[in-house]
Amino acid sequence: MASTRPREVRERKTLRRSRFGCRNCKLRKLKCDESKPQCKRCSTFGVLCNFMSNIPDLQPIAADTGKPLVVEAVGKAELQPSATSAVWTSDESTFYQLNAKCQDFITRYLGRSLITPDEPNMIHVNRKLLRLAFAYPFLMHASLAVAFTYDRHLNSSLGCRRSVEECYHWSQSTALLNRRLREPIEANDKDPIWASAAAVAILTFSSPDACTPEESWPLKSSGDSDLDWLRMSKGKMALWHIVNPLRSDSLFHVMAATFAIMHSPLPGRGIDGIPRALAAVCLLDDSSTARDNPYFHAAHAVSQILDLPDSEVTTGQTQLFTRCIHGPFEGLLRERDPVALLLLYLWYRKAGRSIWWIELRARVECPSICSYLRLYHKGNVAVQAFLPEGALTDKWN
Repeated sequence: MASTRPREVRERKTLRRSRFGCRNCKLRKLKCDESKPQCKRCSTFGVLCNFMSNIPDLQPIAADTGKPLVVEAVGKAELQPSATSAVWTSDESTFYQLNAKCQDFITRYLGRSLITPDEPNMIHVNRKLLRLAFAYPFLMHASLAVAFTYDRHLNSSLGCRRSVEECYHWSQSTALLNRRLREPIEANDKDPIWASAAAVAILTFSSPDACTPEESWPLKSSGDSDLDWLRMSKGKMALWHIVNPLRSDSLFHVMAATFAIMHSPLPGRGIDGIPRALAAVCLLDDSSTARDNPYFHAAHAVSQILDLPDSEVTTGQTQLFTRCIHGPFEGLLRERDPVALLLLYLWYRKAGRSIWWIELRARVECPSICSYLRLYHKGNVAVQAFLPEGALTDKWN
């Protein structure tokens, strides 16, 4: 576990951040040089520096003019979109003019399902959400952020770093959604709010801070951002009872079967369905329950997808495992317990081959987990058997 790591690894120095830096650098977790009016990191990244409170976070600028790429305003009196052929999204307090690239991405991506591109129900939902996005700027920003992330997934030449457009739309969607959640929620707002919360959760999951396994959790030293995607996922589910995506008038009602899989009950006792080798490494037997074994539910959940063809693994099935990351099992993951890490590794290996936004994190965290287990738990033969070149490599990798 973490306590067995060499002292020099545990005491790895973290980057000191400036106390009075701009908000952009704080959001990007970088040290700001505090140059004014534009710090060097913001200039390099292509955004307006925001020492001043009236400048939005991560506002892109055109390289050739230094002017903002977008127009966004707050206040009803200012909401006067041009009567030209420009494309706008606006509500009572905010408007945003889509530039040519955003319009292209709407045409290319948002008319279909970005979450699971081949699922007919999600394609149906996404087309309805696209229409709503023009009336809810927070939904438009969230949708565009996912579209830019999906484009990065498709174009590996773009690298692992988030683009300025991704960061901008993600930041704006989060800020506007948080503002909207502080107000009374009307019936018509529920679907856009749920869709935006789901998009933000996907963005958090699919965008690890690291670009290489060596920089990634669990190899890196501990920090507040460990498993940050899990907190965002739980935050999304906290809205479930408020917006109720399964209500009869919800456009998400057609996804009832997917939601049912996500919330399906797991066995209460025993190891039926769990491969014997996995049950053994988790110390599970026919009398085991979730009360006496912290791996019980996670082992059952991951076992439901291990033997499925990659093309048959659905979002609902993959999310069944993430539902199990709480309580003692979550604590073991944070402590880098080898068996808990192995279960997450197996889930990454399978789910990452089927769901694109899981693959974006799995490509760095999966090999990082593998390296961590080899470095610090090489004597655990049962765990090593599941890793590449182990005794079970042909079955599990």
